[in-house]
Amino acid sequence: MSEEILINSTPSEARVALVENGMLQEVWMERAGRTGYIGNIYKGEVQRVLPGLQAAFVDIGLERTAFLHARDMVRQDPLASTEDSQAEPLISDLLRPGDQLIVQVIKDPLGSKGARLTTNISIPSRFLVLLPDCDVIGISVRIEEEEERERLRDLVYRLRDEANGHGYIVRTNAEGVNDFALSADMAYLIKVWKSIMERAESAPAASCVFEDLSLPMRALRDMMHEQVDRVRIDSSTELEKARAFAQRFLPDWLDRIEEYVADRPIFDLFGVEDEIENALKPKVSLKSGGYLVFDQTEAMTTVDVNTGGFVGHRNVAETIYKTNLEAVQSLARQLRLRNLGGIIIIDFIDMTDEEHRRQLMLALERELERDPVKTSVTEISSLGLVEMTRKRTTESLERRLCITCPQCEGRGTIKSSKTVCLEIFREIMRSSRQFEASTLMVLASPHVVENILDEQSATVAELEELIGKTIRFQREDQYAQEQYDVVLL
Repeated sequence: MSEEILINSTPSEARVALVENGMLQEVWMERAGRTGYIGNIYKGEVQRVLPGLQAAFVDIGLERTAFLHARDMVRQDPLASTEDSQAEPLISDLLRPGDQLIVQVIKDPLGSKGARLTTNISIPSRFLVLLPDCDVIGISVRIEEEEERERLRDLVYRLRDEANGHGYIVRTNAEGVNDFALSADMAYLIKVWKSIMERAESAPAASCVFEDLSLPMRALRDMMHEQVDRVRIDSSTELEKARAFAQRFLPDWLDRIEEYVADRPIFDLFGVEDEIENALKPKVSLKSGGYLVFDQTEAMTTVDVNTGGFVGHRNVAETIYKTNLEAVQSLARQLRLRNLGGIIIIDFIDMTDEEHRRQLMLALERELERDPVKTSVTEISSLGLVEMTRKRTTESLERRLCITCPQCEGRGTIKSSKTVCLEIFREIMRSSRQFEASTLMVLASPHVVENILDEQSATVAELEELIGKTIRFQREDQYAQEQYDVVLL
């Protein structure tokens, strides 16, 4: 598998695309004035303690107070079993209004919710994640060979003792690296932690004491591995930063970072711009003629699988099975591309063959294994539904790029012009009874006014006779279809 990272950087926005075998898999973006907060560390001040929720609201200087749960104030050993995990303490025993504490953002503000916090600080670098004031050593589950896991564990224990403590998580990128690389990473992380503590001592409450790397640098830190053939960057300024970063942390892959200087925009490569545009549409077509329909709501995301025009196999059961299998591949990619999280309900086409159902679930699990975000999947229900969850930490692509439609206010539909006409007639009747005036002026969108004058002219004449007043109409180009005003003259 061949991978390429494209980095598009302008003064107003940074965007990163991950392309596998010529196909866009994931995209991230960070706009000036609207960066993500995950990983940032703050000196927070407790505003309210809610014993019933086992949580507290903490002011960290953002628009909305952030949320800190009691369970996020206990450092759990990632190697411990459920039985050995620590009991959740009472929030009222831990915090009081006015308390100041060091916290880290683990979830960005989403919709009307504030950021989610933890006091269990973690600071990532290229190969390690530092867990301050902790003695845990953990190894990424994606490092599968037991011999390599033991080598890394022994190495980190030895280096940790030489570096005066703290806990560490060994990242997937550390597979096969030597003690010099891990030691350099560890020394860097300890320096960062010391500088954070120094800033926290003098910083005022509700202020940031550590900000994570910019999006392009995070992409290099987290995404560079053996299968990445090259990184192309279209900004000379960002290229210099990337090369300096790589010189320090990724010297073996420095030659894979190159500047993109062609006239054609970098996100036109591999159709990335078109793929982003298509990811904002609900319908995803399959090569066979079938299609998926995504519906994202506040509570969950639903995915409906349809055969469409696919009739290419000998019998109906085989057609349905092949459509569902093709849908699985597209679905797994779309979840990453659209950055969908939370509860996801997939309505596969009903299959009666038990072996087909089993093979479909195996295919779905295989595809989701490639997803770097944690997922959990249930078996197919009797109704042909699959329930799954995908960890949500940042807003979806749609929520980042779009706003609620000002005309339909999120409903996805608007009232027909005929419906609006009838509403206007009812408002005319109501106004004529309440107020004294010889003439009523109706202000409405051009389409609605045309409908009234063309198709409803007889109704208007009857209405004028009924109320004994003149009714006039005026087109307002700025009015939405559902918007109108009845004015007394």
